Amino acid sequence: MILIADSGSTKCAWKLIPRTGGMGDIITGGINPFFRTTESVYSELQSELLPYIFESVDHIFFYGSGIVNEEKAAIIRNALLLLFREAKIELYSDVLAASRSIFGTSSGIACILGTGSNACLYDGNQVIGGISPLGFILGDECSGAVLGRKLLGDFFKEVMPEDLRIKFASKYHLSRDEALQRVYKTEKPNHFLASFAPFLSEEFSADYCQQLVKVSMNEFFERNVKKIPGYRSYPVGFVGSVAFYFGEIVKEICAENQMNCVSILRDPMEGLVKYHLKQNF
Repeated sequence: MILIADSGSTKCAWKLIPRTGGMGDIITGGINPFFRTTESVYSELQSELLPYIFESVDHIFFYGSGIVNEEKAAIIRNALLLLFREAKIELYSDVLAASRSIFGTSSGIACILGTGSNACLYDGNQVIGGISPLGFILGDECSGAVLGRKLLGDFFKEVMPEDLRIKFASKYHLSRDEALQRVYKTEKPNHFLASFAPFLSEEFSADYCQQLVKVSMNEFFERNVKKIPGYRSYPVGFVGSVAFYFGEIVKEICAENQMNCVSILRDPMEGLVKYHLKQNF
């Protein structure tokens, strides 16, 4: 059996592919090695994943945010080895997941716009270029976390229009002290901030929401996509909830920059399944 994992910071989607046919889906919590230990990953997967595995796993392909070097990859690999001692385990970055899902074995620029954001140049085999996303404090332009951060700041600084402030307050019931505590004193502040991003799509008819997304999306293009040499000569594709829900803005900015947008996917799993079925069966 093949096991494919696509992990962001918020959730991890698992696809079980038995050689006898049929597939299964499991969702666990996000596994980002910047915020996790081998012990915590092992404990979580032992209770949330292992009970649903009913036959031996031969091969695991784990794609995830935060897998930027072997040190970070080892945090997850060691946990998986404890659970699946006989399996061959391969770990890759989330940008390679996006690339393989969108382009398969063709080349292009793959972009992620979810809880975090990223962009890379893919040659049909591997990622060959890109700009470091730097996380939601220094980068991650137009990610859910950054959109949420901007919303929250505008709410408490009374920059957000009053009618939207009333709706925001009614929806989230959040005090300034609680927000500060959650952002600066607790784990996974990016998850907390990203939880406010849906407000933008719910109230997208408001000019404030449209402008916040458009400005942030342009920042993503300027600081990431357009830093890739020859970016206009490649097709570009997107994965992630932010890209999916604001797809019209994505297409609009691609057109303004004379780029060919070939795909906008909510998540990369379907494309990853197709890729690995072609490679392994």
